[in-house]
Amino acid sequence: MKRFGTLVGLALKSAWNRRLTLFLIVLSVSLSTILLVGLERVRGQVRTAFVQAISGTDLVVGARGGQIQIILYAVFHLGGATNNMGWDSAQKIAQRSEVAWTIPISMGDSHRGYPVVATTGDFFKFFRYRRGLELKLAKGREFGDIFEVVLGSELARKLNYDLGQSVVLRHGLGAVAPEHSDKPFTVVGVLAPTGSPVDRSLYINLESMEAIHIDWRGGAPIRGFSVSAERARKMNLTPKTITALLVGLKNRRDVFNLQRELQSGPGEALSAVMPGVALDQLWRILGTGEKVLWLVSILVTATGLMGLISSVLAGLGERRRELAILRSVGARPFDILTLLSLESLALTVAGVLIGLSVLAFIIAVLGPVISDNYGVVIDLSPPTAREWLLSLAIVAAGYLAGLVPAIRAYFLSLGDGLSVSV
Repeated sequence: MKRFGTLVGLALKSAWNRRLTLFLIVLSVSLSTILLVGLERVRGQVRTAFVQAISGTDLVVGARGGQIQIILYAVFHLGGATNNMGWDSAQKIAQRSEVAWTIPISMGDSHRGYPVVATTGDFFKFFRYRRGLELKLAKGREFGDIFEVVLGSELARKLNYDLGQSVVLRHGLGAVAPEHSDKPFTVVGVLAPTGSPVDRSLYINLESMEAIHIDWRGGAPIRGFSVSAERARKMNLTPKTITALLVGLKNRRDVFNLQRELQSGPGEALSAVMPGVALDQLWRILGTGEKVLWLVSILVTATGLMGLISSVLAGLGERRRELAILRSVGARPFDILTLLSLESLALTVAGVLIGLSVLAFIIAVLGPVISDNYGVVIDLSPPTAREWLLSLAIVAAGYLAGLVPAIRAYFLSLGDGLSVSV
């Protein structure tokens, strides 16, 4: 043990003399760790945000159609429904004994490329995202009047909108679609960032959607007929159809029975989609990009470990005399093997720990910036079990990579070490 301690002391002095080379090795491992674990953190957070873009909603009900299509327009506000569902059907669903709450939504209009979602005050009360988080207002209040609008955080930031600003909605989703210029809206609230599709939408009262289309037919204004905003307020603005209905149940065990009854029962042809199942299926469809990221990160990590091997092997020729001297003072070949393999292990562990620390610092500093600009929420939290496994895999790979030069040094003879050719 004393002899091994002496060898370790000599090895540490040798490492100090090679500190620049070893620093570059540690830096390489750190960068590999940041990339691999960082991509895993981003992948996990993006998947969580995607799958939990809507939380606590048991069913999304719409006109008969594919479940992916319903989720795309009802949750992500992308595209549009081929057909609407009747308001009477929505009312009947809301009155069922097993239903706790419903959120009707109506879509089809836009503002500068952002979708307009018409709903009720229950949207702010019952809508949840990311494991049950509630919507909060960063400023202002919920809409109350017919011509008031609440903005998502990303939209407000990118368009530089604030409270009191006038907003004109456009009929349809196209950039050249006609505008409802005779019925402007006033911004009364801005939602806090959520990292979900909520951030990229405008929210108006369900009756507001009826008001701006009251003098329209077939997607165009009625020629020679115009209803002012003041007159529209006094008219019956109860919707006849809506795009979709978000449903929350009193007991989640009733979800399968209700889904079956809505889809096969008498009356209007409807589709009832469980959002968690549909979102998981949609993520699998989009999983190709995730696999590409994984492949790139693994290749970069492998490149970093190859750099460790090549650096140690390149320095081994310079250390042959050092190793021979160690052998001459009593070190056995196994001692040489142990020292070099432990050196590689120590370098890898140091690189991984530094990489994890730097990654935490990057998340703490850039996390809010990424969330504000790209809508991807990356939380500063302890490494997950999968991230620890990846870190341990890097350490194990670094140790195995260090065995290559260690085994080579093991077979260096004492005579070869003392008679280095020039």
